[in-house]
Amino acid sequence: MAPRAYWKGYLKLSLVSCPIALFPATSEREKISFHQVNKETGNRIRYKKVDADTGDEVDNADIVKGYEIAKGEYIEVEPDELEAVAIESKHVIDIDEFVPAKEIDELYLRDPYYIIPDGEVGQQAFAVIREAIRKEGMVALGKVVFTSREHIIALEARGKGMLGVTLRYPYEVRDEKDYFDTIEDEKIPKDMIDLAVHIVETKTGHFKPQQFKDEYEDALKELLRRKQKGEKIERPKERAPSNVINLMDALRQSLKAGGSSARRSASQSSSRASKKPARAHARHKKAS
Repeated sequence: MAPRAYWKGYLKLSLVSCPIALFPATSEREKISFHQVNKETGNRIRYKKVDADTGDEVDNADIVKGYEIAKGEYIEVEPDELEAVAIESKHVIDIDEFVPAKEIDELYLRDPYYIIPDGEVGQQAFAVIREAIRKEGMVALGKVVFTSREHIIALEARGKGMLGVTLRYPYEVRDEKDYFDTIEDEKIPKDMIDLAVHIVETKTGHFKPQQFKDEYEDALKELLRRKQKGEKIERPKERAPSNVINLMDALRQSLKAGGSSARRSASQSSSRASKKPARAHARHKKAS
């Protein structure tokens, strides 16, 4: 079954426009989720919407959005009134400007979306806009409305389609000074820095997300499997944290441990490489 589009509308660059569809580029569906269950009956717990003062249950038809202006005092807003907010970006992503991707702070990145042309009619216009973005080597910025809220969205070419990432507004990003200003300036000896750099070098590799393993998710699956079989679950003993007395000693020990693992990895690679010619030689001998 084809995924359902999260948003449909138009992508516009100056006078060029095309119909597009957006799809979430990530998913949480595969993760294990739990429901609240009544321990006595085994039935699922359901929540009722009740009036905070009277305790009476309220029908969905009688519930409206409210903005609190004072304690217990609200401005009620009807759905039709929210729809009346005139925002052009409700149905159109109009590219306003292009900016270098490296200038976008990671703190502003929110949610990624795949963008494709919606139907055959606008495919050529979509390709024109996509290649213009790709050739420019920049990120296009526009606005889009999801769930009655306007977002800034950054667009870039990705394969035959595009990737759009919604961005946070400045008021949503906390100032790092509120957290980092209390950190004291430490004078670090050069030999400590050198050791730390060596540790980094022994652990340097390449970004391979396919090797990421969610050990907690695997542990949850194992827990559920054991529970289903009726096995008793006991909490494992927690490991006592190691007592690091001397930072320099800890760095030296870390370097030694990293070096050992690096040598083992190199040894294994060397062993695998040496076996290949041997097998090839054996096949050649047999053929002779």
